[in-house]
Amino acid sequence: MSTLEGRSKSGLLVIDVQNDVVAKAHERDAVVGAIGALVEKARAELVPVVWVRHHDEGMPAGGDGWQIVPELRPAEGEPVVEKEYGDSFEDTPLETVLAERGVGRVFVTGAQTDMCVRSTLHGALARGYDAMLVADAHTTEDLSQWGAPEPAEVIAHTNLYWSYQKAPGRTAGTVESKEIDFWAR
Repeated sequence: MSTLEGRSKSGLLVIDVQNDVVAKAHERDAVVGAIGALVEKARAELVPVVWVRHHDEGMPAGGDGWQIVPELRPAEGEPVVEKEYGDSFEDTPLETVLAERGVGRVFVTGAQTDMCVRSTLHGALARGYDAMLVADAHTTEDLSQWGAPEPAEVIAHTNLYWSYQKAPGRTAGTVESKEIDFWAR
C-alpha cells in the first residue's frame, strides 16, 4: 500500500504519447495499441485516467507535434497535465489531480522510456505512491548514435531494473498490460 493516507485507488498515467515524441518510437503502433486497450479498460472500470503532455522549446504547446496521437484521445473530464520537465510531478498539478481522485497507486505508460517515464516512476515512488510500470506499454526512440543502447535494450533494461524497485511502505514493479488488475492490492 502507498504511504498516502486515504488514497486506495489506482490510476493510469499516459505520459507524452504525442505526435513528435512517438513519431520514431520503437514498436510505436503496438505500444499505442496497448495503451489504448488499457485506457478503455480503466474507463470501463471507472479507474482515473490522467494524461500528461510535454512542451518545450523544440515542441511548443499548440503545435501539431505537441498533440496527443490521433489513436488516443482524452475523454471529457479526464485531466491533461502539461509539463516541461521529465518528472511529470515536477512543477505541475499532477499531485493535486491524483489526490482529488484518491489515487495512491499509479500504472505508468507512455514515452520516452529512458526519460520521462523513468523520471516519473522515480518521482512517484519518492512521493509515496505505489508505482507500477506497464512493461509492454512504454517506448523510446533510437538514441544509439549518441551512445545509448538500442531501444529494445533500453526498454528491457528499464523493465528489469524497475521490477526490483521498492521503498518503505510502497510497492513498485512491472506488469504486462493483459495482467493488470486495477483493484487488486
